[in-house]
Amino acid sequence: MDINNLPLPEFIKQKYSKFPSLTPIQEKAVNAGLLEGKSLLISAPTASGKTLVATMAISKVLGHGKAVYLVPLKALASEKYKEYQDLFKETPYKVIMSIGDIDSDSGYLANYDIIILTTEKLDSLLRHKVSWIKEVKVVVADEIHLLNDPSRGPTLEIIITLLKSMLKPQLIGLSATIGNPKELANWLEADLVIDNWRPIELKKGIYAERKMEFY
Repeated sequence: MDINNLPLPEFIKQKYSKFPSLTPIQEKAVNAGLLEGKSLLISAPTASGKTLVATMAISKVLGHGKAVYLVPLKALASEKYKEYQDLFKETPYKVIMSIGDIDSDSGYLANYDIIILTTEKLDSLLRHKVSWIKEVKVVVADEIHLLNDPSRGPTLEIIITLLKSMLKPQLIGLSATIGNPKELANWLEADLVIDNWRPIELKKGIYAERKMEFY
C-alpha cells in the first residue's frame, strides 16, 4: 500500500516520499479503519512503524479538533516533541509539550493543536477540568502496556476511563509488548491490530567468555 494513495495531508505524503510503501502494521491499521476514526490497539515490534500509525490518525483530525499524544516518560515526550515539531513546522498546526507544573491548568495549551503530555500531566489537566479538553478528537497512548505497571498503571487506567466516558475520542494504543492484547483491546473498546514484522531480524544468543553464540 502506497501512502500517496491515502486521504492524508500533502505534507505527510511529502515527508515520507522516500519511503512511500507502508509497513505491514501500518497497512493493517489503515485496513482496520484508522483513517475512519476507529479506535485501535496496535501491537508490533520496535521500529515497525507504529509512530506513523499515530501520525496518520492525528493528521485526520487537525483543523477541526485537537490531538493528545500521551507518554509515560519525560524523555519519550521530548523525543516525540522534536519529531512532531519537524513534521508540522511548515503547517498551520502548532505542537507543544507539557511535562511539568502538574498542579497547574496550563491555560496556554488551549492554543495548540498537537499536545504531548505525560500521564501525570494529563491527570492534572483533567482534575482542573480544562475547557479545551472537549476539543480532543484523538488520543494516542504510547507504551500502553504500562497499564500493568504498579506505579503508573492506575493513573493511566483512570485517565483512559475518564476520556472514554467524557469524550469518546479515537483511541490509538501503541506497544511492542502486550501480554493480554485481546482483553486490553476489549477494555479500550478498540480493534486489535497485530503484526510481527520488524525491519531488522531479531537474533537470540548467549554471550560468554567474550564469545557470542547464536541459536
